[in-house]
Amino acid sequence: MKKKLIAAILTGVMTFSMTACGGSSANTASNDAASTATEAESTEDTAAETTDATAADSTEESADAAAEESTDAAEESTEADSAAAEISTVTPGKLTVATSPDFAPYEFYSVGEDGTPKLAGFDIALAQYIADELGLELEVVPVDFDGVLMELQTKAVDLGVAGLSPDPKREAIMDFSDIYYEGGQSFVCTQANKDKFTSLEDTNSSDIEVGAQTGSIQVDLAQTNSPDAEIIQLTKVTDIIAELLAGKLDGAYIETAVAESYAKNYPELCVVLDVPYEGAEGSAIGISKGNDALKTAVNNAIAKAKEEGKMDEFVATANEQASGEIIEGLLED
Repeated sequence: MKKKLIAAILTGVMTFSMTACGGSSANTASNDAASTATEAESTEDTAAETTDATAADSTEESADAAAEESTDAAEESTEADSAAAEISTVTPGKLTVATSPDFAPYEFYSVGEDGTPKLAGFDIALAQYIADELGLELEVVPVDFDGVLMELQTKAVDLGVAGLSPDPKREAIMDFSDIYYEGGQSFVCTQANKDKFTSLEDTNSSDIEVGAQTGSIQVDLAQTNSPDAEIIQLTKVTDIIAELLAGKLDGAYIETAVAESYAKNYPELCVVLDVPYEGAEGSAIGISKGNDALKTAVNNAIAKAKEEGKMDEFVATANEQASGEIIEGLLED
């Protein structure tokens, strides 16, 4: 009896012990699940905090970048204003430019549909571009070509824009910008005379009369290549063309782009010979002597116009306008 009682007690103790062990495993599993959930929540919170922090950093970086761009723009604007402030002009607030409007497609008068002549040409377009870049109002003074040189020499104007070649002989009376247009030189005659001039040697004869514009490098070219010929200097290119067409000149030295423009408008003319030129092959802007700040600003504007392709646009437009109705020379003439 005692053995049965002891056995029953032992059985109960074992059962309790097993139950207790089972309860411990469940609690542990439950605790492990809770711990896992807590860790997951913690991970999610950390990820969220990281995302928020990253977004905040990105926002701050964008704000910093925007601030830097704004600062850079402000600095550039300040520098531009400062540069403009250093530039002195004949008339404050204006860029005064002398030109000789008898040099299509460089400068001439384009006649509108209403019959009103307006200054045109790629020199005029470039002058306007420079004035806009400097924040100045453009004022153009039309004069004869030698008048352009005189206006610059007396510092009556800021710039001379007239297809000028940077001849060293002129450096005593003006400064020059960088080259803005590459050009060349030509010998021109009528179609009737083109067989007479197969080389420049044919232009060097005492019985030949050749024309060149007063004060231009074409006079030097005539004296170099046709020293034995009678050299007739005329004030305007239009006068030279008129004398050629009238048979009073046998030929003339004219800048190539200009010669080609006249040949389009006057089929009787012929651009017959290329003329070598040892100087800078191209055109520059004449600048009032000693105005270094203006010279720097003009060169910067020229470089920008070339980089943006504006010069090509100006030349194309000028050639198109020059093929229409134009007036070359001073209107009062």
